[in-house]
Amino acid sequence: MRDNHLLSLWKADKPAINGWLHIPSSWSAELMAHQGFDSLTVDMEHGMADFQTALTMFQAISTTHVTPLARVTWHDPGLMMRLLDAGCMGIICPMVNNREQAERFVGACRYHPQGYRSLGPTRARVYAGADYADHANEAVITLAMVETAEALANLEEICSTPGLTGVYVGPGDLSLSLGGTQRVDPTEPLLVEALDAILAACRRHGIVAGLHTNDPQYARGAIEKGFRFVTLMTDSTILATYAKQLVTAVRADSQATAEVPDSPY
Repeated sequence: MRDNHLLSLWKADKPAINGWLHIPSSWSAELMAHQGFDSLTVDMEHGMADFQTALTMFQAISTTHVTPLARVTWHDPGLMMRLLDAGCMGIICPMVNNREQAERFVGACRYHPQGYRSLGPTRARVYAGADYADHANEAVITLAMVETAEALANLEEICSTPGLTGVYVGPGDLSLSLGGTQRVDPTEPLLVEALDAILAACRRHGIVAGLHTNDPQYARGAIEKGFRFVTLMTDSTILATYAKQLVTAVRADSQATAEVPDSPY
């Protein structure tokens, strides 16, 4: 069975830096996989990829040790099972608001008797090994997104769900739900308090806490607080931000530019 790099990091209480893929391209996925991320998430909720494209992106990521993950569109067990069969090693499920939803989510990612996932790991056996089905229940990651006031109210029930690997915070929706004004890297007391509560609940139940960030300094601060799964921007945001810096630097003749790559490719 192929090692799940993220699980190895978390067993050693080490943080994982996750990349986020919105661009529906195996080439951009492969390029991101060679930049030092511990994992890459194909975002099928707000990203542009369909299942077939996601498959090719998993194949591209597989050229490295980087762990392939996916965020699904909704609480869709069929899609979760297909992505796992395609070699995805972890599922991030949006809008998990209560224990029942958390249990259904985890169950879709686990074979009997821990869940109801159908047996048919077509590509997963190629990617992870012929003994994949024997170890998948322990090797597949399940991250429930806590991003609403309702989920915060049910935090203990969600975090205590058997088989749940961790909680991943979507700061944008959480901020909207709580009436905040910051959508990412929040410093508002109300949102900071919510993040602290989520982190504390994860610690109590021995599961991983994850957070989406944009700023490297904010990401480092989250890791120092105890978050062990931290996403840094998205591929489309990285591309747009750096491209804008380059164009602005040329037009303004500014010295405050990003480092220029040593290759034109």
